[in-house]
Amino acid sequence: MIWNTKDITLFFQEQKYIDTAVVPLLPVSFGDQAKQEADQAEFIPLVTALLEKQFKGRMMLLPPFTYFSNESTDLKLQRMKQWSETLKEKGFEHVFLITSDPFWREVEKEISADLIWLPSIPMEHMDGKYKQKIIEDQVSQLLKIVVGKWQTN
Repeated sequence: MIWNTKDITLFFQEQKYIDTAVVPLLPVSFGDQAKQEADQAEFIPLVTALLEKQFKGRMMLLPPFTYFSNESTDLKLQRMKQWSETLKEKGFEHVFLITSDPFWREVEKEISADLIWLPSIPMEHMDGKYKQKIIEDQVSQLLKIVVGKWQTN
C-alpha cells in the first residue's frame, strides 16, 4: 500500500494485516552534494515503490522523510525518533528506513527502526530497460533483508 486516498481507505479496513511501514529518507541541499542527493531522490523512491509492490497488503510505503543535509544531527534524530515512535504507536511492528545517505549509518543505533542503507546509483544517463534491471536487482536484495528482519522479530 502506498500513501494515497485509495490505499489509505483500504489500510483502515485491513490494518491488522499491515505490520510494516517503509520510509524513504531523502536529503536536500543546494551545495556541493546537491547532484548526489538528487540522484538519491530519484533512486530511492524507485526502489521503495517496487519493494512495496512485492509486499502489497503487508507493507505501507509512506511519503519520504525529507530533511536538509545541513540540519543539525539533533534535529534530524529528534524528528526521526518522533516518526518511528508514532509509527510503532499506530501499530506498525516493523519500521524500515531506506536511504543512500551515509549520515544515517553513523546514528543507526539511536533510532528505533531498521535502517537499510543502499549505495545510490545515478540513473541520469541510463536507458529505461537498464534502469529497470538495476532497480529490480536492488529490490531482489532488499526482499531478502526484509524477510530476514520479519523472521527475527
